Amino acid sequence: MMGLKKLQHNQRGFTLLEVLLVVAIIAILAGIVIIAINPNKQLGDSRNSQRQADVATILNAVYQYSLDNNGTIPASITATPTELCTTTGAPCTGLVDLGVITASEKYLTSIPKDPQCPTVCLANGAGYVISKTVNNRITISAPDAEQSKTISVTR
Repeated sequence: MMGLKKLQHNQRGFTLLEVLLVVAIIAILAGIVIIAINPNKQLGDSRNSQRQADVATILNAVYQYSLDNNGTIPASITATPTELCTTTGAPCTGLVDLGVITASEKYLTSIPKDPQCPTVCLANGAGYVISKTVNNRITISAPDAEQSKTISVTR
């Protein structure tokens, strides 16, 4: 009997304080990992990278078109920043139609769309905005860029 009491006395568990301390440390580490990974920020950065590539692609196509046409830019581009149309013809009412750039697929096969279309785009819109200055400098931007990033390219 004496041996049984001695055996029970030597078997100790964790105290409540020790368990709470370990749980608190695990919670802090998990919070740090989630903040470091931040999936929403990663997805936003990925979509912004796509927007940056799309804006540069569209501008390069317009620039190449103007070089091939003695400096003439597509007539539908105005000084007012207007969203690009993804189709050509009648459904592009109120949008800039760059059908001359996509028609022969010489410059672009199609107008790229914002990664969050149709949520951020008008009907038949691409989500990207184009305008020109009085000196025919073209600006293309992505107005729906995430995380307060400004995506705009001028040439």
